[in-house]
Amino acid sequence: MSVNTSNVYGKISISDQAIAKVAKNAALECYGIVDTASRSLTDSLSELLKKQPDGRGVKVVTVGDRIFIDVNVVIKYGVSISAVAESLKEGIKYKVERFTGMIVDTVNVNIIGVKP
Repeated sequence: MSVNTSNVYGKISISDQAIAKVAKNAALECYGIVDTASRSLTDSLSELLKKQPDGRGVKVVTVGDRIFIDVNVVIKYGVSISAVAESLKEGIKYKVERFTGMIVDTVNVNIIGVKP
């Protein structure tokens, strides 16, 4: 799927993979985040078989002009999980909305693991 919009210059279409890459980069810039990770073994295998695994750990679903994002992350040991999760939600929402010009409806953060 993709997000579509149009203006006086023409039609704009943004793929879910592009949105996932932006969300992943926003997640990695957030303090306390070590990496993004696939949730299960089947997700890992499907990511390996894809040609562009840059959106690993990020799932994007678009419905109309709304964007729903699920992100799976590994956090740094010793940081406040709730503070990092809220900062991550706000950072991803802000950057994806600026990138697409669309509304991000929800950002769900799943903590997969902790690393020192």
